[in-house]
Amino acid sequence: MGHGLQADRDNGRTRIPAGADYAVRAVVEPAVRQGGGPVKAETVAPAQDIPHKFLEGILGDPRRGGVVDSRRGGSGGHRLAREATEITVADVLRAVDAPIVSVRGERPTGLAYTGTAEPLLPLWIALRANVRRILEGVTIADLAAGALPEPVERLAAEPAAWENP
Repeated sequence: MGHGLQADRDNGRTRIPAGADYAVRAVVEPAVRQGGGPVKAETVAPAQDIPHKFLEGILGDPRRGGVVDSRRGGSGGHRLAREATEITVADVLRAVDAPIVSVRGERPTGLAYTGTAEPLLPLWIALRANVRRILEGVTIADLAAGALPEPVERLAAEPAAWENP
């Protein structure tokens, strides 16, 4: 019974899967070290506290999505495929196919409600649009510089933002 209750409580939460979190962190590291050539997985893994065995798999999707480039060999490693100012956090999440908001494990556009529950669908869509707006407004360059855009800083500075519902 406790497990079902936990699952019910998680239904309304925006969740960032571990793989998506790792992907963003893995993409930030070459941005921090930009100019020093490709960054080896052996450098990225400990710097971002990502298990090394997961790193290559995690970077496969951003590579296919045009976010990072990889080179094999002694002078190989990972580098950004575009300027860090041109890659948003949303771009990385899209590359790893992480839903920005899910309800009961589904993207809101895959849901249907009837009767008095009908207003829920536009509510979930609006929530996703708001989250997307934030993620599209933060670039990898912002993260690498440790300076989030002012609207994001302002939201994060609200005391209620740090409280769990």
